Amino acid sequence: MPAPVTIIGAGLGGLTLARVLHVHDIPVTVYEAEASPSARSQGGMLDIHDYNGQLAVQAAGLMDEFRSLILEGRQAMRILDPNGTVLFGQPDDGTGGRPEVQRADLRQMLLDSLPAGTVHWGHKAGSVRTVGESRHEVTFADGTTVVASLLVGADGAWSRVRPLLSNATPEYVGTSFVETYLFDADTRHPAAAKAVGGGMLVASAPGREIHAHRESSDTLHTYVVLPEPQDWFAGIDFTDAAAATARIAQEFDGWAPELTALITETDTAPVLRPHYALPIGHQWDRLPGVTLLGDAAHLAAPNGEGANWAMEDGAELGQAIAAHPDDVEAALTEYEQALFPRSAAASAAAAADAANIPSIEDAITFFTRDAQAS
Repeated sequence: MPAPVTIIGAGLGGLTLARVLHVHDIPVTVYEAEASPSARSQGGMLDIHDYNGQLAVQAAGLMDEFRSLILEGRQAMRILDPNGTVLFGQPDDGTGGRPEVQRADLRQMLLDSLPAGTVHWGHKAGSVRTVGESRHEVTFADGTTVVASLLVGADGAWSRVRPLLSNATPEYVGTSFVETYLFDADTRHPAAAKAVGGGMLVASAPGREIHAHRESSDTLHTYVVLPEPQDWFAGIDFTDAAAATARIAQEFDGWAPELTALITETDTAPVLRPHYALPIGHQWDRLPGVTLLGDAAHLAAPNGEGANWAMEDGAELGQAIAAHPDDVEAALTEYEQALFPRSAAASAAAAADAANIPSIEDAITFFTRDAQAS
């Protein structure tokens, strides 16, 4: 029988790996810090791409379930200037290769595809150490331990497994999101809802950008993009929601009111999301019995690819283990040899995107290219 696999982290990458292993009858256990699947909000929408994320879904044997989650019409795109003038529009005709789903629904789909008890909730990894040839011990916050013969770190940006393999740590990339939500938008926030349209909005000016998505239940989810140092954000008291909202809105003074409404009319306190990344080309020497996937392996500035990369990693690793069930090292070597160049190229592209907020013309070129590629 193949060696059992121990996964730290029940995000999309870890769960995709668990599902692919389950499809191939390989025993797997997942340990997750959260107390339950509903312990926290799982974020907004994800566009799952036909060249990576959807291939992972296929490897997991879940395409029918995935299609049932798709939010129709959400691939529509609009680009506006700060005056609210629509400069580019791309309708969703149902043929695009990047259908949108809610992250929480996608995660639940993966959880539902696994046998009961596969995920052990409330297990926050504290430290990891090597205890023998190709064996590694994970100590959890509650003092319990588990020894793994094949350990996978799928535990995100601040991975506890990564230090076994690498001294690299994430560094701030110079940009942050400030997130807001508008609920019941068509009724309560009609001007903002009209500006966003049926899918995604991008409004851009030098050094400032607003992204907004129409999610399920008539919700507008906004990401205000600000290329500022962390000290700049430290000067804003995000514990005072009204003051923080007003300070962020100040950066968009003079913009059309239907665009600034995405900030000023927020139904939630604004949330700061600083962006971190691992060094481009991050890799490690082969250490028997352990590897990484997703953000633990190649954290990059957000550019719409992170979840897709993590799922692709999970599927690729699961398939490599299934192809070499009696030779773990051959499986991990095959996986990492493909992972390193793929993640280096992807991280370099993400870093280039994060380096500066594009002009309106560049934004139109960028999104037109992506629409055509879909």
